[in-house]
Amino acid sequence: MSTSPQAYLFDLDGTLIDSLADIAASVNRMLEARGHPRREEELFRQMVGDGMEKLVERALPEQARDAETIRAGVAEYRANYELHWQEQTRPYEGIIEMLATLKARGFKLGVISNKAHRFTVPMTEHFFGKDLFEIILGARPEVPHKPAPDAAHEVAAIWGLPTSEIAYVGDSGIDMDFAKNSGMRAIGVRWGFRGEKELQEHGADVLISHPCELAA
Repeated sequence: MSTSPQAYLFDLDGTLIDSLADIAASVNRMLEARGHPRREEELFRQMVGDGMEKLVERALPEQARDAETIRAGVAEYRANYELHWQEQTRPYEGIIEMLATLKARGFKLGVISNKAHRFTVPMTEHFFGKDLFEIILGARPEVPHKPAPDAAHEVAAIWGLPTSEIAYVGDSGIDMDFAKNSGMRAIGVRWGFRGEKELQEHGADVLISHPCELAA
């Protein structure tokens, strides 16, 4: 595997942006409206990362996890999140500077997230502008979610690069598995939702504690 990536792909939530509070608040609005108890915000660190359906399923009480309730809960959560995703969400400290440095050095930059595509694109452009990333991909019905390698191969084909020359930066075991399954370099961030232990267990090639380390 190349030790000098030609391009960087990033996870969004827990890697580029701290979105936990707005996600938790939107799910809790759904839970309260349906007569279920709220969940503590910290619990959402382990709920996010697999897409909206899994998020809602995990947040619902066990006895309320039938397919129809999950479907309705997802629709309600989506409507809540549409209105509230930018209330507390912000890029992590040092992210904007790191991305600007990598861009200035000529690296290709992109985002691949399991967040719904309809949120991933406008949120990324809201916080980072429309010119920083060459490609932004969220979860799409026709493409298997991370850790399946499909989206990575899609981007590699567009860029004309082997995946071995791309690094994937993320905060979860799913992200590290995605990188490994795709043949990309797996870079784990310690500042995200999950933590160092999970990243190590899923084979992170490198762990970083601050965004500036990526641009060093």
